[in-house]
Order: sequence, then C-alpha cells, then structure tokens
Amino acid sequence: MNKKQIKRNVILGILFFLPVVFLLFLYPAKHNYIALDILEENVSDITGFTSDDTKTIQLKDHITILGFIGTNPQDKYIAMSNLKELMYDKFKGFKRFQIVMVLPHSAKAEAEVLKKELSKYEYLEYWKYVYGTENEIKHLYNSLNLIKDLDENLATNDVVIIDKELNLRGRIDDRTDNEKQSNKPVYQLKSYDCIKVAELKNKMSEDLRIIFTEYRQKRKGNFNSETRRANELLNKPE
Repeated sequence: MNKKQIKRNVILGILFFLPVVFLLFLYPAKHNYIALDILEENVSDITGFTSDDTKTIQLKDHITILGFIGTNPQDKYIAMSNLKELMYDKFKGFKRFQIVMVLPHSAKAEAEVLKKELSKYEYLEYWKYVYGTENEIKHLYNSLNLIKDLDENLATNDVVIIDKELNLRGRIDDRTDNEKQSNKPVYQLKSYDCIKVAELKNKMSEDLRIIFTEYRQKRKGNFNSETRRANELLNKPE
C-alpha cells in the first residue's frame, strides 16, 4: 500500500468517525437535559371566555404564549407585530403551539382591526383572541402571580409561556454570568416584554425551544421530571 492510499484511508476514516464522535457528545447531554423552570402551577384556564373561533380555545394541552391587550388593542400593535415576527412565525409549525390574546368584550371591534393588520400577508391560524369580563380577565391575570399589574386598560406589553399542564414557565435565576460572579441577588424571569426585541430573540425564543425539546423527549421516554423538579427546588431562591 503506497503513501497516497494510506493518506486517503486515513482521511476517509476521519470523515466516517467524526459524526459518530459528535453524536457521542450529544448523547449524555440529551439524558441530562434540564427543562425550563416551573414558576407557577394551576394557572386558570380560559374555557369561560368567548371567542369567534369555531373550535374550543383552552390553555390545557397546549403550549401557549398568553397576553393581555386590553380595551385599546390597537395600541399594542408594535408589541404584537414583534411577537408575530419573532415568535409566531418561528414556532407556528410546532404541534399544539398557540398564541392567545385576552381582552374585554367591549374591545371586539378594535380587535378585528388589529387582527386584519397582523394577518395582512397570511392567515394566523394559531393566533387566537378571547373575550371576557373585567373580573374574569383580572382573575386570570392574578393566577399568573406576576410582579407587574395590568394597566387601567387591562393591558400589558408582557406575555407569558403556559405549558400543557397549566404551569407558567420561565427562569428561576435570570442573572447574567457577571451578576452571578458578583453574587448579585437572584431574580426570576416570568414574563417577556414584547417591546424589547432582544428579550424576545435571545430569551423567549430559547425558552420556547427548550419546552418543545422537553415535550419531544417526554414522548420518547427520555425525560426525567423528578430530576427536573429536584433541580428546581435546589436552585429556588429563598
């Protein structure tokens, strides 16, 4: 065997084994997967709210981005446009994904205008609007146990992630590496501001990807919820 043949065989061997080595690195990571934190349980469902949709709209058994756009929904056009471009367009192909916007009955006409603006170029099949009374909206929002309150119009620029079991998902510890090294106090990330494009792109997008990965692993039987919960309790701030 001459040198050229040896060199060729070595190169072919490297090309063959590189993907195998890469998969071996991925394998333990898959089984030690840590899910996105559960920050609140037993979030109220929306089955009591009304909608123009022919199908029943509910949070249970869906992965939902939930928002509140209030009595003047057109005021939230920029926030909703950011959400559509950065979240809806990216995740609309995932099974059981939906975006649900909550608003009072009196805002129905304005909601139709917003709906037409957002769906100018495509029908937003997985973007829903539900209507309720002021008390129903406040009850739903209070079940999220967020720091920020709804404004006087029952609206906020923030949205939350609700999983299939009606848990609010987010980050128990949202500190940066520098903040951790400096021993800054722990703070959570429970909601995402739709005006802040970087927060949607760098945090919410990643968090949704983690949730979809988690449910995919659950279907394959590779996800250990006890390990996840143990890690949450160990890392939960006092």
